[in-house]
Amino acid sequence: MAMSVESPVYAQRRPLRRFMQWLSKIAFGLLTELSIEGAGNFPKHGPLLVVGNHFSFIDPAIFVRVAPWPMDFIGGAQFPHAPGIVHFLPKLWGYLPVYRGTGSTYALNEAERILKKGGIVGIFPEAGSWAQILRPARPGAAYLSAKTGAPLLPIGIDGMPEVFPSIRKFQKAKVKIRVGKPFGPLKIKGKGYQSREQIDAFGHEIMHHIADLIPPEKAGIYSSDPKVREAAKGSEIYPWENTREGQDQYEPPEN
Repeated sequence: MAMSVESPVYAQRRPLRRFMQWLSKIAFGLLTELSIEGAGNFPKHGPLLVVGNHFSFIDPAIFVRVAPWPMDFIGGAQFPHAPGIVHFLPKLWGYLPVYRGTGSTYALNEAERILKKGGIVGIFPEAGSWAQILRPARPGAAYLSAKTGAPLLPIGIDGMPEVFPSIRKFQKAKVKIRVGKPFGPLKIKGKGYQSREQIDAFGHEIMHHIADLIPPEKAGIYSSDPKVREAAKGSEIYPWENTREGQDQYEPPEN
């Protein structure tokens, strides 16, 4: 029997999340020319990890808009690229905060619990929107799929960085969403270094699936165009590699 796609851990947020989904349809309808390809690939139920490229701080909003069900999110506890006026939105929806430079124990443990109960979790494997070309995945998405047996659903997002510049010009940005086919779950064998090597390899596999859903010129080191791959060298450097944000501790969601 299929388990409910509603978050089993944060069920108290269900009415609010449904309302926010409704608002997102109105907002994207008014502010963008949105096209969605592959909507039939959305599974009817979890467990599921939804993954996509991350070129704009408002990318989670497009997941909310296009998905047929509410989902939980893993995201940065701090928003270095988002204006302060929108910081309340992720907290209103409710999400699992990751402090960069820590083990992300709380977020990963909660996400694992959600997935094992049949829930759905959205995660942007690049772990930041500091560039507008595809970059390597951090280990979180591959780790969660291997740990829980959850398949992954790749989504390609194109046009989100143009949304606010277009609004300032009284124009609508063209936003295109392509939903791929689910794949996985990923499986690993061994422990320690061997396990990490496999997780890193799975991370590249995830990004290749996403690269197939966005324009080649934006796929970075995963592009089919060798000139794009060459130009993207250096983009694999993670800017928060030596950063430690806050504390990685239990932070219960607000009701």
